[in-house]
Amino acid sequence: MDSAGQDINLNSPNKGPLSDSMTDVPVDTAVAAQTPAVEGLTEAEEEELRAELLKVEEEIVTLRQVLAAKERRCGELRRKLGPSASEGLRQSLSRSWRDVQVSSAYVKTSEKLGEWNERMTQSDLYKRTQETLSQAGQKTSAALSTVGSAISRKLGDMRNSATFKSLEDRVGTIKN
Repeated sequence: MDSAGQDINLNSPNKGPLSDSMTDVPVDTAVAAQTPAVEGLTEAEEEELRAELLKVEEEIVTLRQVLAAKERRCGELRRKLGPSASEGLRQSLSRSWRDVQVSSAYVKTSEKLGEWNERMTQSDLYKRTQETLSQAGQKTSAALSTVGSAISRKLGDMRNSATFKSLEDRVGTIKN
């Protein structure tokens, strides 16, 4: 039976052979038969549990077979569709970028830029500039906050002014 027509009914007698790729978790029914019974179970309860265990193990095998069939079908469909244009472009760009990264020019340039960056960030001039810009940023932030507060206060004052209230009353009467 081909993978596309594989019977996935769990109760079906037409289950295909177990795929080699699906043997990572063994199901050993002999172990279940050898396991000593838990104290406090009757023989009937023990037999019922063993029967249920066998059924679950069979279902696991069947599910593995179904999964293997679906994976084979997925692979077949992908091969039939072929790589998409965007996938081909992505792979090409990825390969090209890897080639650039391992080129001697890229490696040497990266090393040199790393050295320059290290020297620059350790220089006194860089540290002073960084400190000055940080202080300038803090002062600018404080100034903008002050300006914002002043504008807000002025707008509040203006809204409470007699002129604004008169204008507001006029607009209100025009609306009505």
